[in-house]
Amino acid sequence: MTPSFVPYVLILYIVGMAKKKSKFLRGRRIDPKPITGDIALADLVDETFLAYNAARLREACRLFTQKMLEPDVTVGVSITGALTPAGLGISALIPLMRAGFIDWIITTGANLYHDTHFGIGLSLHQGNTSTSDITLRDEEVVRIYDIFFDYSVLLDTDEFFRRVIEGEEFQRAMSTAEFHYLCGRYVRERERKLGLEYKSLLAAAYEFGVPLYTSSPGDSSIGMNVAAKALQGNLLAFDPSLDVNETAAIVLAAKRGAIHGKGDRGRKHGGKSAVFILGGGSPKNFMLQTEPQIQEVLGIDERGHDFFLQVTDARPDTGGLSGATPGEAVSWGKVDPDRLPDAVVCYVDSTIALPVITAYALARHEPRQLKRLYERRGELMNLLLSEYEKSERR
Repeated sequence: MTPSFVPYVLILYIVGMAKKKSKFLRGRRIDPKPITGDIALADLVDETFLAYNAARLREACRLFTQKMLEPDVTVGVSITGALTPAGLGISALIPLMRAGFIDWIITTGANLYHDTHFGIGLSLHQGNTSTSDITLRDEEVVRIYDIFFDYSVLLDTDEFFRRVIEGEEFQRAMSTAEFHYLCGRYVRERERKLGLEYKSLLAAAYEFGVPLYTSSPGDSSIGMNVAAKALQGNLLAFDPSLDVNETAAIVLAAKRGAIHGKGDRGRKHGGKSAVFILGGGSPKNFMLQTEPQIQEVLGIDERGHDFFLQVTDARPDTGGLSGATPGEAVSWGKVDPDRLPDAVVCYVDSTIALPVITAYALARHEPRQLKRLYERRGELMNLLLSEYEKSERR
């Protein structure tokens, strides 16, 4: 450095020091360490997911792990997209349930139908999307994008559900949570006989007391088989009103602190409710409509979910619910407006984000005590009814 250049550098330094630093420059400086082959995944997320959708994924990991998994928070998960046939029930959702990180679930019937393949010992395989579907049809191979399985897998799973719902305990109307709980018991028995350890989300939910709801039970092969048995006089019927009220009761009890035992039923804000949305669609709406059911329809004083985490590849500008933002949800009363800073939308494929969030949470947070909400549905419904009886909307 030449002598004449030194004063110039000093002047720049002094001016820089004197200039007031913008509040917008208080974020973490981007200066990551080089990635090494032995870095743990959670450290990789914290240290190198610094911008763009990687940063949103880091924010998702931290929101879920640092805030949504606090003891006074009840976590509901909604699932769309074919995640279970891709193995994500086994690899991610079941470990999250076992750790007490998922308290209740709303998913498509298709996810639970394809989940059952694993629990009854049937096999799905990695495939190639360039394979001719005409050839696959001739070979009696069914394709879900790059997942292949034999057509007999469908027939065997259909037969399993038809035999199960012939049981006496199924000959009545029930919520989808009760239906899935009863089916989960049979799937778990089949797993044990086959020497399998938690291959099915249905079976694991039964074992851990996690209520599983389906927003459109007729829209899957499970519902199709229920309909087929109805033609033979089977009395099983799904009661959507029970589903709507039971899910609202879970959220109300969470907000009143009744689930965690630390609040009292007269308190307005004894606990918190978190929603973790994978994809969008009908399960997303069914998860979020719990608050409008409480506020708008039942007339019970409430403000919305406290934590909102969504993984989606849908855009908001098309007007579809799958891309609707948490800000838009505020206008419906679905999300507490005071909690918008605790809302993250991660524009990443769920098959990428879910394993990362799962690994991060299991590495950074101790397991929580299981809430076993399925077994407490009656208690939670009584709370909902007691508050509804005081409402002017009756």
